[in-house]
Amino acid sequence: MAPVERSIGVARPAMVGVRAAHRGAWAVRRFSLDRAFTAIAVLPTFVVMLGIFGIPLLFSLYLSFTGWALDQALLGGRFVGLANYQDLLTDPAFVGSLGITFGYTATTVAAQMMLGLVIALLLNIDLPYMRVLRTALVVPMMITPIVGALCWKLLLEPSLGFINYLIGQKIVWLGMPATALLSVWVVSVWQNTPYVALILLAGLRSLPSEPLEAAAIDGAKWRQSFWHITLPLLRPYLLVVLLLRVIFEFRAFDNIYALTGGGPANATMVLSMFTYLTSFVRFDFSLGAAASWVMLVISMITCLLFILTIRRRDAH
Repeated sequence: MAPVERSIGVARPAMVGVRAAHRGAWAVRRFSLDRAFTAIAVLPTFVVMLGIFGIPLLFSLYLSFTGWALDQALLGGRFVGLANYQDLLTDPAFVGSLGITFGYTATTVAAQMMLGLVIALLLNIDLPYMRVLRTALVVPMMITPIVGALCWKLLLEPSLGFINYLIGQKIVWLGMPATALLSVWVVSVWQNTPYVALILLAGLRSLPSEPLEAAAIDGAKWRQSFWHITLPLLRPYLLVVLLLRVIFEFRAFDNIYALTGGGPANATMVLSMFTYLTSFVRFDFSLGAAASWVMLVISMITCLLFILTIRRRDAH
């Protein structure tokens, strides 16, 4: 009986190994089937998105290297190389729009970030009726941007506007270069600061309470806790909302189109407004396509810098 017992003892691990191999092969086959099913399920959406975004994007790239006009065939434009981009760099309106866009984006985003952080800190305090205030904060975000801009245009109207009624003077806010960009800036800050505040408020509500409690026990003041604990923990939320606001404000169009149309005297001629007027008012589609690609490249470089900054921070 002893040899039989030894043979059974040897055979049993072998059968276990065979079953494990079968299970491993089935797991690999199932994983491959899952990946194939995922690819097949995503393929229709990918094709539709490629048709909606990819084809127009490639066509605009083609236009930026050609001299295409409306009376020509779809692909009948004459290849001009980098002539459109050279024309942009020598166009005072385009160069001015770049400067206005960078200045407008920097000041608007800075104001939104600072005000949004202050509002988020205030709304993070548990006081009576705080939920009502948090709900009211969402109202500017719920209004369609073009509708909100038109409402502000009525408020800033020189003769019958409520703003001039309050200050007792007739100021043409949207008709003077000195005040037009400031007016657009105020409207953008009013409309988008709640977005920043909500994201930062969500970040504040998700922060762990133990570090702040330990700092309070050690005698740290509120300012010290904020600078050395709250702000570093809130940095990922700050970087994300900063990236989003920079992208959105860099391509700002709705408010400027509704309020000033790029005027007066090109005082609010941001890059997106220049691209629109070049393409759909002057009907110079090739130059407009080149301007849009310049805007796209600048946005992509900005996104890349932010992503590298976030990854570097996570690595440390």
